Amino acid sequence: MTDTATVEAADTPDSSSPTPRTPSAIDRGITDYLQHMGVERGLAVNTLSAYRRDLSRYANYLASAGVARPGDVTRRHVTAFVQSLSDGSDGGSVLGVRSAARTVVAVRVLHKFWALEGTTTADPASDVHPPMPGRRLPKAISVGEVTRILEAAATDSPTGLRDRALLEFLYSTGARISEAVGLDVDDISLEGADEGPAIVRLFGKGSKERLVPLGSFGARALDSYLVRGRPLLAGKGKGTPALFLNARGGRISRQSAWTILKAAAEKARITKDVSPHTLRHSFATHLLEGGADVRVVQELLGHASVTTTQVYTLVTADTLREIYAAAHPRALG
Repeated sequence: MTDTATVEAADTPDSSSPTPRTPSAIDRGITDYLQHMGVERGLAVNTLSAYRRDLSRYANYLASAGVARPGDVTRRHVTAFVQSLSDGSDGGSVLGVRSAARTVVAVRVLHKFWALEGTTTADPASDVHPPMPGRRLPKAISVGEVTRILEAAATDSPTGLRDRALLEFLYSTGARISEAVGLDVDDISLEGADEGPAIVRLFGKGSKERLVPLGSFGARALDSYLVRGRPLLAGKGKGTPALFLNARGGRISRQSAWTILKAAAEKARITKDVSPHTLRHSFATHLLEGGADVRVVQELLGHASVTTTQVYTLVTADTLREIYAAAHPRALG
């Protein structure tokens, strides 16, 4: 699947609490589908969790409509469910466009799976399309703002060395926060970093591995942390192989990493809304502004399709327009 809606986390979780009911053939069919997607297709844990929520809501809707078997679902049921996502008529939360799109994609692929497996003889969802979300440009910050954040995180304490190394790593590699906190020490090698970028192994969505260069600033920050910071933090724990450790010697969480960045941005007096993904957006935008090929950036980010990466070219095009308008003598008249 290449639809980007399938890999987004839910922006509005379903707050309804349906009464427990006896599992139906539809529930069992959904379980089979999720197992297939997790085991054979290698879908990421977060994506599976989102699918499970979406399809649980779908199963509850069908049960309330008196539909208990996959073969009894009609196009009318599917379209009515899609409508309920935007008006809450099924008793669930009203979803935003992007979350509703993800839910519809999950339902479409479920029915396609049932048809291919012979569970049903037809696919009632084949021509039901998800709502189209508006294109949202990624929010990047300037190189100067990134530098201020990185410098604000630096202290000589073990946690300060870790914070600087983590943030330098995120900006240097464009890694997702889940990829960074999931790293083990053996996943990186700083050998030869003085002669050129070191290489880091990242494990992206669906456990797909990719190799990403680590610049000299990031390598130096990591080296300082590994030599002077991590050993002291590791001594408080139980010997985890994790690269980035918390104050108790365990693997740092995504929430903690988010807090580290927020604290550094506040210390640097950055008033913009900054998240770990902001550093990833900035990584891509700054590379393209520096002349990098979009397909190289696609590989570095771990995007399955170049169309996902090309949204960053819109950002750089806007920058070019601004520079042109300010600098060309006949740009404005």
